[in-house]
Amino acid sequence: MKAERRMKKRIAILGSTGSIGTQALEVIRKHPDNFEVEVLTANNNIELLIRQAEEFKPNTIVIGNESKYNELVNAISSLPIKVYAGNDAISQIVEMDTIDIVLTAMVGYSGLLPTINAIKSGKNIALANKETLVVAGELIQKLAFHHKVSIYPVDSEHSAIFQCLTGEGNNAIEKIFLTASGGPFIGKDIEFLKTATKERALKHPNWDMGAKITIDSASMMNKGLEAIEAKWLFGLNPNQIEVVVHPQSIVHSAVQFVDGSVKAQMGLPDMKLPILYAFGFPERLKTDFPRFSFWDYPELTFQKPDFKNFKNLGLAFEAMDKSGNMPCILNAANEIAVEAFLNDKIGFCEMTDLIEKSMSHLSYIKHPDLDDLIKTDKETREFTKSILNK
Repeated sequence: MKAERRMKKRIAILGSTGSIGTQALEVIRKHPDNFEVEVLTANNNIELLIRQAEEFKPNTIVIGNESKYNELVNAISSLPIKVYAGNDAISQIVEMDTIDIVLTAMVGYSGLLPTINAIKSGKNIALANKETLVVAGELIQKLAFHHKVSIYPVDSEHSAIFQCLTGEGNNAIEKIFLTASGGPFIGKDIEFLKTATKERALKHPNWDMGAKITIDSASMMNKGLEAIEAKWLFGLNPNQIEVVVHPQSIVHSAVQFVDGSVKAQMGLPDMKLPILYAFGFPERLKTDFPRFSFWDYPELTFQKPDFKNFKNLGLAFEAMDKSGNMPCILNAANEIAVEAFLNDKIGFCEMTDLIEKSMSHLSYIKHPDLDDLIKTDKETREFTKSILNK
């Protein structure tokens, strides 16, 4: 009797030329019997998008920068691939019937509307865009429940928690331990941070990530955003989320249950592992990735986060406590602040100042709808930029 042929999962990768997107393609390349690429999108990196299209031959590709549409069409004219351009096209393409899973790997707020459209179209989500839940967590969870869509976390910390909870049924969580590497500036005081350069901030000791998330890691904002994301993913209260600095990045996070037992997920710092887990769930697929050895890590250390010198973490918890549109304000201001820092317009600590001013200035809405969040994002960006231009 012949074994039943397994159907390949068809993947749409939003942000295929970024750090997560390229690693997702590595996963698909190593598992051609399990996955195939249905859609690729990029914002601006047309050269890499062309190479990806030539190798994986997706049904459709989309370039966000509309001015590059003709160049893209001409470059792949010999291939049977549909080509579209513009942010609206990225949001619409996720509605295709031939997509099984949408990997949202776009940077920042830009991932929100495509994710909403994908959920409304009944697509399961591999979520690598934490800002989607930061900005609109309540809305996203309601939509996912209504449309019977699963959200599989791709951030290593949230994937770890998800893995710890698999098989636990309705067993109640007492709290989670969200681990943080501490970034390149772990242990540094405020005097050092005032003169920190972007070159040093971009040198993460453990992870290979894009520029924006690497700066967020250096300022600890990334961990704050992840805490907000965890609140919505796992139905937690803010007081159930504890950040633990773990410089070795081997324990990716842990869950403490009501009986006091703690489950942790461990492994080498490699984003391909949580990507593969999200794509393959509920199966664990065999890999040739490097294996963790206890003998290579005879000491694993843990310490409390430094809220005094890394104020962004506290701002994120403040926004999470207040909820409403406050996390949206936090996120928008942070995106503008990080961009300004990367462009040498402000110093490292001035990012925190911009975020604080925005959170205190913009109007608070306790129960925002999508239009409120879109308006809040726009107004926050305008306000933050106005401060920069003074």
